[in-house]
Amino acid sequence: MLRDWFVKKKKYASIPSEHIRQEVPEGIMTKCKKCKKIMYTKELKKNLKVCLNCGYHHQMTGYERISSLLDEESFVEYDKGMTSANPLDFPSYLEKIQQDQQKTGMNEAIVTGEGTINGVAVVIAVMDSHFRMGSMGSVVGEKITRAVEKAVEKRVPFLIFTASGGARMQEGVLSLMQMAKTSVALNRLGEAGELFISVMTHPTTGGVSASFASLGDYNFAEPGALIGFAGRRIIEQTIREELPEDFQTAEFLLKHGQLDAVIKRHDMKETLGNILDMHKSGGGEEWQ
Repeated sequence: MLRDWFVKKKKYASIPSEHIRQEVPEGIMTKCKKCKKIMYTKELKKNLKVCLNCGYHHQMTGYERISSLLDEESFVEYDKGMTSANPLDFPSYLEKIQQDQQKTGMNEAIVTGEGTINGVAVVIAVMDSHFRMGSMGSVVGEKITRAVEKAVEKRVPFLIFTASGGARMQEGVLSLMQMAKTSVALNRLGEAGELFISVMTHPTTGGVSASFASLGDYNFAEPGALIGFAGRRIIEQTIREELPEDFQTAEFLLKHGQLDAVIKRHDMKETLGNILDMHKSGGGEEWQ
């Protein structure tokens, strides 16, 4: 009896959990994947999704990337309505595509179009890892090819920002064929004398890294980006050796001559603008 006087009662013991007000609404804060610091999502977006504490480059959506690079109101999108079919009748594939369409507001894992950077006309393609991990299926390959053909037609440079887990397994060999198709289109771009700039972001792997992502006149990457073909574990098991800790990072590739530069996101527009300005003296009708 006497003991009951000293029993502390929990403040919310009688209140159902669903009625307890959440202190922080969902999505208002973001934890950095590298340093684990928690910051306002709004502030992170203002800083181009670069961590304010450690500089880690968080993944951007395709439209966020375009907004950060192209001159205001200059972007005109290509092939927005193009969407995947299910050529191999892969179970639940179309349902997964529809789920990603609802989640991202995109029809596929890439945005293509034209615009200007510091007044210089370009055709641009931006992959988005939020849609099926940026995997390359028939539509992704077709949109890239069409964008390259537009660059040839308009006689302007072609820019691509890659972010992909590789070829899309649900489309089998059809997805692998996109490696050859896009590479042939880029060869025609080169024969036409037009500039191709490839920027690899986190992650750029599999068939994407082994094809169009690595064919640029300039090959750039963002800091810390994972870039490679096969996974680290598979390589270690194959060669029976332990790989360096920074293996397959942008910095490792730069050190070994596979990249021309690693460019911070805040410097990207200025760097691309300078390169485009340097090359535009040999440009076509869009610059005259």
